[in-house]
Amino acid sequence: MLAPVGKGKKPSLDMLDLPRHTREVLGLSGLTLSTDLLAGADRARLEAIRERADRAGAACLLLIEYDPQNFGSNKEADVLAATTRARKVVEAAQILGCSAAAIKVMAPNDDAVLARVALALKPVVDRAEKLDINLLISPHDGLTGTSERVTELLKKVGGFRIGTYPDFQTAAGTAKPVDYLHRLTPYATGVCAATVKLTDPLTDEPPKSSKKVAEPAAAGKPAKGKAAKIEEEEAATPGGAAPKKGKKGAVPVPPPVELIADEDEIDEIDDAELDAEIAALMGEAIDDDLPPKLVALRHEPYDLYPLVEAIAAVGYDGPLSVDYRGTGDITEGILKSRDTLLALIARAKDKTAG
Repeated sequence: MLAPVGKGKKPSLDMLDLPRHTREVLGLSGLTLSTDLLAGADRARLEAIRERADRAGAACLLLIEYDPQNFGSNKEADVLAATTRARKVVEAAQILGCSAAAIKVMAPNDDAVLARVALALKPVVDRAEKLDINLLISPHDGLTGTSERVTELLKKVGGFRIGTYPDFQTAAGTAKPVDYLHRLTPYATGVCAATVKLTDPLTDEPPKSSKKVAEPAAAGKPAKGKAAKIEEEEAATPGGAAPKKGKKGAVPVPPPVELIADEDEIDEIDDAELDAEIAALMGEAIDDDLPPKLVALRHEPYDLYPLVEAIAAVGYDGPLSVDYRGTGDITEGILKSRDTLLALIARAKDKTAG
């Protein structure tokens, strides 16, 4: 939506309108931006985005460097370019009002390279610390391809301003996804909840009804039990209720209309119908701000629930970025991902509390 749809045509959504779109259309409360969306933006442009984000109630939380940076190169010029670029990303994140910036480290998986990369990252972390920004290591092949190597790198760099940005899709591709997240999430300032394809709803066993409802008699067959008694009463009078005998044969006075259902009938009232009736009587609609019932959808490439449960198990309470990477309508994919993740988070919290 932010990219031109054709030569000479404008994007369908301007970057300055993205925060309001995120809040009002997607129902999300924060933004994770990547640097490719900000190509050519100057300080004034970044400040305008921050102002719009604050005003819309969808603050910029994380800025991700789109291209992996070659910290593991044998050439000093490459490492210097990577360090310079990472510092600029940190500075841009601070202008946007983000709490963190994430980068991908391009480097071979080697002990000697690990030491060089840690040394090159230290000035970037120092700059991040001065700006109150966390520098996060995003998943990438090579040196940071395993959770063990990532944590080893963090310890070599040192300080409180370097952390991780775990990714659900990356975790699912490892031999032990839950262990991967258990190891990296404690260092995370953000977690990427990547989704690809959401299909039919996940179904739990429906609760059993505590009250048995009498079924109507089949055609040509007499009713039995309670159903038979109801039919007899309805047949006794056109109104459906059997007449009551007054004293000395006098015609009984009809009872006043009751506004509250009898206790025996309360369980039979449909909540939706009752809400509609109340709304009609009050002359106003039911509150639309009430949150809808969330339904978790099945995620075909990998099961989302163990991943959500894994980050909940280590006490993570930071931002969870919705990153829909599938095909089709992107807005629909984000909305389905959002509702599914919220439903799974609630389920994980209930399990922890239980």
